[in-house]
Amino acid sequence: MNPSEFIMRLTPSAVESQRKFGVPASITIAQAALESGWGESGLARAGNNLFGIKADSRWRGETLTLNTREFIKGQWMVVPAKWRKYTSWQASIDDHAAFLKLNSRYKACFLCTTAAAFAQALAQAGYATDPDYASKLIALMNRHQLQSLDGAVP
Repeated sequence: MNPSEFIMRLTPSAVESQRKFGVPASITIAQAALESGWGESGLARAGNNLFGIKADSRWRGETLTLNTREFIKGQWMVVPAKWRKYTSWQASIDDHAAFLKLNSRYKACFLCTTAAAFAQALAQAGYATDPDYASKLIALMNRHQLQSLDGAVP
């Protein structure tokens, strides 16, 4: 799927997620694009997991075990991980928003007034091990003008 198709497919769900949970639509789409390779990753294909959310002990749904690259002690390593598995991309988007909203470590994100600040707060809270995570999200949002979607919420 090309980026334009991916963005068009996710926009209604991302806008609704922003309305219900407060996660900017631009963040939802940029994270989904980055984490899932525009919906083409093995995790997105096998588990409908667009955001790379792992299954910890609190997760009660289905799981999938796949390798991932983590930035550990200053270097990239491949390690196995247990991931949340979803029935659809919509379920993944809904869970992503709830995951951020209900997890106190992401509380600062919801105080941000711009999508770029939200991306930086996500990275500071440890959403991903990639030290360039925020700048990658911001670059995606800028390249595809995703912030324009944030104003679509009534």
